[in-house]
Amino acid sequence: MNETQDLELMLIQRQAPAEIATTDAGASPFRTVVDPAMRVRLKKALLELIDNHDRSLETYVSNGQLKLDSYKEYIELFARCLRETMETREGVAYLLKSCGFEATPEEINLYPDWRWEETPSQ
Repeated sequence: MNETQDLELMLIQRQAPAEIATTDAGASPFRTVVDPAMRVRLKKALLELIDNHDRSLETYVSNGQLKLDSYKEYIELFARCLRETMETREGVAYLLKSCGFEATPEEINLYPDWRWEETPSQ
């Protein structure tokens, strides 16, 4: 693809599915730790967040406030928006609330530790 040509974002009007197809919870290593219904709520919240960022970028481009030279640049900006949102207490609070948890911004740990289990060597 020639990246110097002008690209146009196409406006697509579609709704996210009301329910997200779930995989077999019994096949997941998370089955004993994470409730499959909670995982569905988290996935739905993430899809809504993605749609929100997509609509925002679409509006900026349509209004002439943001110029994009390529789809690569769009994806980079999109990823940046998501990263910057998830690095905030407000972004994490949105996901928590979507999954049924209430937490004040002060209670949210933006840098939780990975607590790996020690496994015996084989």
